[in-house]
Amino acid sequence: MTGRLQRLVAAAAALLLVGTLGWIVLRPAGQMRVTAWFGQTVGLYEGSDVRVLGIDVGEITDVTPMGDRVRVEMLVDEDYQVPADAAAVILAPSLVADRYVQFAPVYSGGPVMTDGAEVPIERTATPVELDQVYGALDDLSVALGPTGANEDGALADLVSTGAANLEGNGQALNDTLTGFSQAVETLSDNRQDLFGSVDSLQTFTSALATIDSQVGQFNTNLAAVAEQLAGEREDLAAAIALLSSSLGQVAAFVQQNTTLLTTNVDRLAAVTLTLVQQRQALAQVLDVAPAAIGNLAHAYNPDYGTLDTRDNSLGSQNADVVVCQLLGQTGRLQLAGLDLGDLPGLLGLPPIDQVCARLLSGDPGGDGAVDDLNANGVPDLQELLTAVFSPSAGLAGITTLPGLPTIPGAGQ
Repeated sequence: MTGRLQRLVAAAAALLLVGTLGWIVLRPAGQMRVTAWFGQTVGLYEGSDVRVLGIDVGEITDVTPMGDRVRVEMLVDEDYQVPADAAAVILAPSLVADRYVQFAPVYSGGPVMTDGAEVPIERTATPVELDQVYGALDDLSVALGPTGANEDGALADLVSTGAANLEGNGQALNDTLTGFSQAVETLSDNRQDLFGSVDSLQTFTSALATIDSQVGQFNTNLAAVAEQLAGEREDLAAAIALLSSSLGQVAAFVQQNTTLLTTNVDRLAAVTLTLVQQRQALAQVLDVAPAAIGNLAHAYNPDYGTLDTRDNSLGSQNADVVVCQLLGQTGRLQLAGLDLGDLPGLLGLPPIDQVCARLLSGDPGGDGAVDDLNANGVPDLQELLTAVFSPSAGLAGITTLPGLPTIPGAGQ
């Protein structure tokens, strides 16, 4: 009994497990309720399909007219995701078959439609009915008929004129349409460049708008200039005529003097080359010339008509030595009848510049007293100055100097 009971319990547990698995696998999928609003629902009924990409995802549960619109209730399987902003469109697979509602576009990510969602009439669409097409064609025929645009034969005349103009031009019209199609295709292929040009043009016009006042002022000034030129058009015409004549004369001059002009240009090239080579010297002259010219203007003495300058011809040499050298070179100073220029050649005598330096100092002996080497009562310095500044004076009478040997023939 115990074993039989155990087998029954095991069998019951197995059946329960199989039933549970079957219910999980075969149970109906969960559904969500969606409401959509349409302008009209011709051919749409309760039980019609709801599809996504042609696949059934649900069915219509109720179609209720609500004044100028129709409310459609639908149940959609939750296993299929529909975009939250999807549109609901009524499609007719054929003229006689039932219509169905299709959601578009297909879900590719983002928020999804949930239970209780509502699709407004702005996101729904219905097909055009055949009677609406017939009605539109009837309205068109009436508008173009004898009671409409062709009441006075205008439409007939238009058709006749068009036929006359197009007669024999079929190929040309075909080529035109083909070229227009190719032009449109070219524009389509280059739409990025075209849009870029439009954007650049928009930027340009925006910039002009920001400087509208300046552009207006420019236009005003341009109008004033144009008016001024118009007022002086006769003078401008005369000036242009004179310029034309002058250009002709210049052309003739150039033609007649081509050789001379070529030579002058070559020489000018040599001059410019020299200037380039002396550019440093020219730069220095241009640097110091203003100061030199200014100094020259300041040196002019208008009272006496002279240029007041300071002579610095001696440079850095001692003035006494220079004077003695000049005396020796000109023969104005003689000691004991011998030119001082020959003294350096005498054995044991100091050079002439040293002798003259001692003489011109006024105290060659270095004892603090005025020296008078020839004992004639006249200081030696005074005698030298007289010899220098008195053309008729001389030192020919000086025959001896203390401390120097007697020179034979001196004074003869």
